[in-house]
Amino acid sequence: MLGASSRQAWITKVKRVEELGYGTLALGDHPGMPIFSPLIALMQAAEVSSTLRLGTKVLNVTLRPPVLLAKELATLDLLSNGRLEIGLGAGVLSQEDEAAGPPSDAPGVRVEKLAETIHLLKGLLGDGPVSFSGRHATVNLRESLPKPVQRPHPPLLLSCSGKRMLALAAREADSIILNPRVSADTNGMDMQDATEEATARKIAVIREAAGERFAQIELGVVLAGGVGRTDGKHQQEAAISSVLDSRRVNDPRIQGIYRLAGSVDQICEQVLANRERLGISSLTVFEPDLEAFAPIVARLSGQ
Repeated sequence: MLGASSRQAWITKVKRVEELGYGTLALGDHPGMPIFSPLIALMQAAEVSSTLRLGTKVLNVTLRPPVLLAKELATLDLLSNGRLEIGLGAGVLSQEDEAAGPPSDAPGVRVEKLAETIHLLKGLLGDGPVSFSGRHATVNLRESLPKPVQRPHPPLLLSCSGKRMLALAAREADSIILNPRVSADTNGMDMQDATEEATARKIAVIREAAGERFAQIELGVVLAGGVGRTDGKHQQEAAISSVLDSRRVNDPRIQGIYRLAGSVDQICEQVLANRERLGISSLTVFEPDLEAFAPIVARLSGQ
């Protein structure tokens, strides 16, 4: 979700997402883009919904001090009665750093910062004192309050593409979003890394690094190429498919993983096949695709 032009417009959007049967409403950090601040907007969403989980996909840890982030996350989980899902990322797009001000660190440094943040958040959201001195953060705190409803902490999601991030996620995360790697100019995604074969290699890295906990990790993708439905059951199906194709990536290499197309039956078959073959059980759609994807949500809910 991106935001809205007014309070009432945002409330209307949130209620519509819930009505359509989606499980989680997610917002992320994107400095310089005309979107809401995620944690504030999610608090409003919590007030006007009852079943929606509230996700951050994802917060850029390079922009947020861990101690303050822990307090904000715990507050949101507490005030939403335990509906928060914490999504974190290393902040890989250079234009976001340029918009926010800090210099762009090398990928390895970003992963180090993320690893330290995860360690600190798990301590800060848990019980007791936290004493930590790392390369990128130092914390000495008797207790971080408030505490979240979900214990020991709300579910943790990491968004990953490279081997180092995948291995970190395998050790630490409850959910992992699989992404194509960043393009050479660091301002987009490399679609050559979005094939089923490339995705399977990422999952193999996670499986090896996770060991016995692999079975407890939820794997997901973001449908970056849109959702094209062509079943003819609605007058605008062909138009919807055409708009989605032109609006975002229309590359046959990502068909079936990062883009789904066909009738409702065909898309459901693709989703179930991906779950059976690759273990992918979580899908994230962009706001323009909410209505188009809703029949698939209704069909597969609870399966």
